[in-house]
Amino acid sequence: MRQAVIGGVLLVVGAVCVALGLLPLSDLAELADRVVPVLGFVLGLTIVAELAADAGVFDRLADLAARVGGGRTIGLWAAVVVLAVVCTVFLSIDTTAVLLTPIVITLARRVGLPPMPFALTTVWLANTASLLLPVSNLTNLLAVDRIGLDGPIPFAGLMLWAALAGVVIPCAVLLVVFRGKLFGRYTPVSVRRASDPVFFWSASAVLVALVVALTAGVTVWIAAVVAAVLLVVVAAFRAPSELRISRVPWSTLIFAAGLFVVVETLHTTGLTDPIVDALPGGTGTGSLLALGGAGAVAANAIDNLPAYLVLEPAAGHEALRYAALLVGVNAGCLITPWASLATLLWHARLASEGVHLSWGRYMALGCVVAPLTVVAGVLALRI
Repeated sequence: MRQAVIGGVLLVVGAVCVALGLLPLSDLAELADRVVPVLGFVLGLTIVAELAADAGVFDRLADLAARVGGGRTIGLWAAVVVLAVVCTVFLSIDTTAVLLTPIVITLARRVGLPPMPFALTTVWLANTASLLLPVSNLTNLLAVDRIGLDGPIPFAGLMLWAALAGVVIPCAVLLVVFRGKLFGRYTPVSVRRASDPVFFWSASAVLVALVVALTAGVTVWIAAVVAAVLLVVVAAFRAPSELRISRVPWSTLIFAAGLFVVVETLHTTGLTDPIVDALPGGTGTGSLLALGGAGAVAANAIDNLPAYLVLEPAAGHEALRYAALLVGVNAGCLITPWASLATLLWHARLASEGVHLSWGRYMALGCVVAPLTVVAGVLALRI
């Protein structure tokens, strides 16, 4: 609700800026052409993920992870890592942080393990593993057209080694921090049967088809909206009670729309120019580290989405500079609670599951993992 209120305020501010001529209508139209498809993707993917969770798809994946773990805690944790990475890469950061977290917590409790190592794994990887594909993070979707890459495969080629660093570094830190809890044994659990097999297999098929479409380069908002419509039709027959208007991510859409308008006004009026001009240009290692570091600092100061939007002109139409900025805002937003909306949503889910993690401890751990991941990710771009 708070997010929706902030978004509404931003939209009002944006409307005032347009009325005063600070943001010309031609610029507003160009902005809409860029961001409406992005918001359409968010809408479609959120509905698909929510209904797939209702159908038991993520529960089944978690149970399979427990079986794959083979009774060893480190094996189960490794399976959760893989599940979190795959979920983030193909279904976006918010899906992992919001939907996978409570499922992983429930899984840990089912097998008698402390949930914190697994919960922290999901939120860190939701952020840091969101570098590989355009659909992994909203910032990536905004950047891909600016970079000039045609489709998800070239984007993945640019980000591959940085994305790998974004998985390896946080996992290494987690192994050190939770070394006393990740080595032991547990009793594997049985794989739960879906309460409605038709709904389950339909949702599974739609998810697989959506992943294939997004990887194959189908226009992301079209793929997501079509998948959402298909699942809504299935749910109308199999689980009509799950079709609630609250399932539409109104707060996220309003917040993002208002943010886009306000930041575009800042660009148009030149208020962000001093920040952009202060950063060194070029694609040398030092310049890339400076841009990535600036992205991380800005993300932890004002949230990663506005941080990307403010610093986007600093990329200067250089693919490596866009990549470094993405590393900074995506993998560096692990310190302050507000650095990523996904982190705030994750913490709310954590609290609802009765798992306590103070923001002080979260920030202390973030001060270790965020700089290491950003530096490693930017350096990996030079490979």
